[in-house]
Amino acid sequence: MTIGETLAKARRDAGLTVTQVSERTRIRQAIIQAIERDDYTPSGGDFYARGNIRDIARVVGTDAVPLIAEYDATVREPEEITAAEALEPAMPVRAVEPRRTNWTVVLAVVLLAAFGFLGYRLASSPARHQTATPVAESAPAHHATAHTRPSGHAAAHPKPTATNRPAVSPTTTLTPVSVVAFGPDGTAQGDNPQLASLATGGNPANAWNTDWYASPDFGNLQAGTGLLLDMGKPVTITSAQITLGSTPGADLQLRAGSTPALADLKTVATATNAGGVVQLKPTGSAPSRYLLIWFTQLPPNSSGTYQAFVSGISLKGQASGG
Repeated sequence: MTIGETLAKARRDAGLTVTQVSERTRIRQAIIQAIERDDYTPSGGDFYARGNIRDIARVVGTDAVPLIAEYDATVREPEEITAAEALEPAMPVRAVEPRRTNWTVVLAVVLLAAFGFLGYRLASSPARHQTATPVAESAPAHHATAHTRPSGHAAAHPKPTATNRPAVSPTTTLTPVSVVAFGPDGTAQGDNPQLASLATGGNPANAWNTDWYASPDFGNLQAGTGLLLDMGKPVTITSAQITLGSTPGADLQLRAGSTPALADLKTVATATNAGGVVQLKPTGSAPSRYLLIWFTQLPPNSSGTYQAFVSGISLKGQASGG
């Protein structure tokens, strides 16, 4: 019986579904199903495949040791020589002592340049330039009243006042009505939906995070993941501040639209290799009810996998009313 068949049988004997195993191990269902077919490609390499086998075996109640040994004997790729070993020279290389800088010559060049610049300034700034009278002071006094109009003209053409100008909605802080996890197929496929409300809390220690993946591009399992913000009514966003985890490497988009569907949410701002506090300035943004923070690439995490974090979202713009 193969590794995958052993794990699948143990799962069925334990009365567990793939979904339940995924929830307990935090391994995506697609990866678990692939391993049960003895397909380890989605795991992203031997290190992750061995870890996935170990975690699944623990949950379904079977011994992982013989399964890991079988994986090493039948599936694991042979170790290759490292790049450092390949580039190591056969004979020791003699260090070359760097040439010392002649500071005396450098100082002499700097002094010559300074004296030359000073001489140029003195030659190009004659004393008469210092006493020239500004043009504004020499203008005849009668010019100030030459174009004074009779009081009748002033009354006929009043200057515009604040009451004559069209009203403009002020820019203000905007708060979403709700925040939900969002995947390629909508809210039904979002990562960690139970944590989505933490994205606006402003506490880096208590944030929403994506699932972890074997590679920055989601292990080739999907095109992206993110958070959908319902503003309750159409708004025009002028700036967005998003607080990510401290490690850079995230590519993200700010999308806006009138319906909560990925195809209808148009990209209005982007950031690449982002980390920490990200400032976005939307361009060509029309009034929209829905905003989507959409990750297209994930940064590395401390466990050797890839995962994004969001602990703060601050939006400024204008509400359209209604």
